[in-house]
Amino acid sequence: MPVYTVHAPVGNGADLAATDKFTFVRDGFHFWAAVAGVIWLAWNRLWLALIGWLVVTFAIDFALARLGVGRGAISLVDLVLMLLLGFEAASLQRWTLSRRNWRQLDIVVADDEEAAERRFFDRWAARHRGVVNDQRSIDRGAPPPTRDVPGQPFSKAPPLPQGGIIGLFPEPGGSR
Repeated sequence: MPVYTVHAPVGNGADLAATDKFTFVRDGFHFWAAVAGVIWLAWNRLWLALIGWLVVTFAIDFALARLGVGRGAISLVDLVLMLLLGFEAASLQRWTLSRRNWRQLDIVVADDEEAAERRFFDRWAARHRGVVNDQRSIDRGAPPPTRDVPGQPFSKAPPLPQGGIIGLFPEPGGSR
């Protein structure tokens, strides 16, 4: 299942009026970032990443051409760079959001972005109503029994098996 990170602008805060500005970033491989990297970076307004991508790509291509590397090898290096952009596209989005003073609110696991939004806003609304619906809020009862507390089931020493032998030694404290 895909994992989404939820981001909100710091200035507006995480209140009901700012929910339309929340951004969900899917973690994982982005196909269109790998196939059409420059267009994908411009479409998502990742301007510094776009400039960095162009500079790195041209610098590597220029250096490989100056070293006399064949066109096939340069194309293979470009293909590896495209795959790298596809794998790191979500990280570039998160980096750009953090640079713009957005904060990460939550991490959501869901089948698609719509389900991630639904799951996030259900939890978010419950938290803002004062109802916490997660594993930390469940009352598990009393603490687990320990050997140091008298009156608890584990307060006495465990029984020895018949003959008093524990493990591989014939008698407790005996020689080997």
